[in-house]
Amino acid sequence: MAVFGTVFARRDLHAVVSGRVRRDGRNSTSELTRLVAVSGAAKHLHLILLQGVALAGFNVVDAPTLHAATGLPVLIVARKPPNLARIRAALLTQVPGGARKWRLIEALGPMEPCRGVQVQRVGLSLLEAEAALGALTFTGRIPEPLRAAHLIAGGVTRGSSGGQRV
Repeated sequence: MAVFGTVFARRDLHAVVSGRVRRDGRNSTSELTRLVAVSGAAKHLHLILLQGVALAGFNVVDAPTLHAATGLPVLIVARKPPNLARIRAALLTQVPGGARKWRLIEALGPMEPCRGVQVQRVGLSLLEAEAALGALTFTGRIPEPLRAAHLIAGGVTRGSSGGQRV
């Protein structure tokens, strides 16, 4: 499946990156690491934002490894806390490698409220997460880099991005 990322400097979109991850696979961390490297702005990046800890179903990002590989803090954002019981059950009964993926999720600890959303973080404090969200959120509660990436993904994969809640 296609994944899209955006590179922002304050309020300005500077670049769009795209890659591919396998549905319920194991390559999300390596693919995100690659996208940071090819972004053309790697030396200027300050933060990796993710909308949820998994891409393409249950291709779970190993956030500590992503942080270590890129040297960048990782901030995972969600509108509301996930239903961990349902996620655990699905991973352990229906997804290949589900036990390993559950351990990755569990190791991040619970999501924390932060500026109207829920976050998990690696390599930054809650105060730094609040500052980043404050600087990058202009419309609604989701930071603009994630909102823009979601709109771009919808336009590319479905032909239209309008009317979608991100």
